[in-house]
Amino acid sequence: MGLTHVPIPLDEYPVHQTPLPMDRVASSDRNFYDRCYFNAHDRTGEVFMVTGLGVYPNLGVIDAYAAARCGDRQWSVRFSDALAERSLDQQVGGYRIEVVEPLRRLSLSCAAPDGGVEFDLRWTGAFPAVQEEPHLMLSGGRPILDASRFSQVGNWDGRLRVGDRQFTVTGDRWSGARDRSWGIRPVGEPEPPGRAAAESAMAGFWWLYMPLRFESCAVVVIVQENPDGYRTLNDARRVWPDGRVDQLGWPRLEISYRPGTRHPESARIHLTDPAGSPLTLEVETVTSVPLHVGAGYGADPDWSHGRWMGREWSSSAVYDLTDPAVAGRVPFGVIDHLARARLDGEEGWGMFEHATIGRHDPTGFKDWSSVAPELNG
Repeated sequence: MGLTHVPIPLDEYPVHQTPLPMDRVASSDRNFYDRCYFNAHDRTGEVFMVTGLGVYPNLGVIDAYAAARCGDRQWSVRFSDALAERSLDQQVGGYRIEVVEPLRRLSLSCAAPDGGVEFDLRWTGAFPAVQEEPHLMLSGGRPILDASRFSQVGNWDGRLRVGDRQFTVTGDRWSGARDRSWGIRPVGEPEPPGRAAAESAMAGFWWLYMPLRFESCAVVVIVQENPDGYRTLNDARRVWPDGRVDQLGWPRLEISYRPGTRHPESARIHLTDPAGSPLTLEVETVTSVPLHVGAGYGADPDWSHGRWMGREWSSSAVYDLTDPAVAGRVPFGVIDHLARARLDGEEGWGMFEHATIGRHDPTGFKDWSSVAPELNG
């Protein structure tokens, strides 16, 4: 049977990058994705929310989520549906993102089935968006992550409801970070493990992603290392209001973990400005959202991005982070920490996203069960 194609509205615009129609992506990899992420906080740690929407053209799925933490409870809502024709419309179920002014202003809304997490929010970028270094991870010779991403810090206005708490969101207090990434990464239903899993089991995963906002500038630090400390991704930048970007050298990291855990309490990051002068970035964590508890990342047992859940699916949940069944799996995933920062005497706020799973020689974690040593009394 011959292959036929019906043009979609996007085909009217001069945006093609391959000989394909816009309803198809250049890669046939099932793991192709195009997703955005946001976080929001009031700079106190009283509430911290992460949210986003993803499109998976080769899986035929669109989905979205929001996860918000207050105290030791985390509320979550998820939406998923069949992906219709590709378009500029970013909506699934009760969740919608509208691009008001590209790379500067967006509008987000969420109406949860049970009212657990609801919002009507407007995002304004405080500094220009910055394109990050390409991100590549291989399993044997196969790319399992091959993606591009831009990031931005900014302000929020609007309203947010988490459980029975209502928050008035104003730009003078509410900040956050966002990113959009696209390419290939593991999504949807698990693939058969095959030879790669049988012959090269992962010994460890170490990741740090830190977009921070100061009054004078934004700083983005990204580091990924192998178990032996070999650095596979290194990116440190300072973004000025006029769009200038400084590269800040090779970050040297000192992370203080809570004794008996892998929970990062603070960090000191040594950077270098373009003139060769040292810059010291100090960070203190305030609260956190584990992305694999209701937000669909990593080993989330309840739901994962791109998984086919059926048409017009939605779900809500509330997690007690002190419940041993939940707390026991928190360390084995990527965790977004709200962070207070200081750079050259200037206070800032942002995110300290971190994962340290399995072995990491520079930190002293020898295996999957290693934790930071207890302090001597």
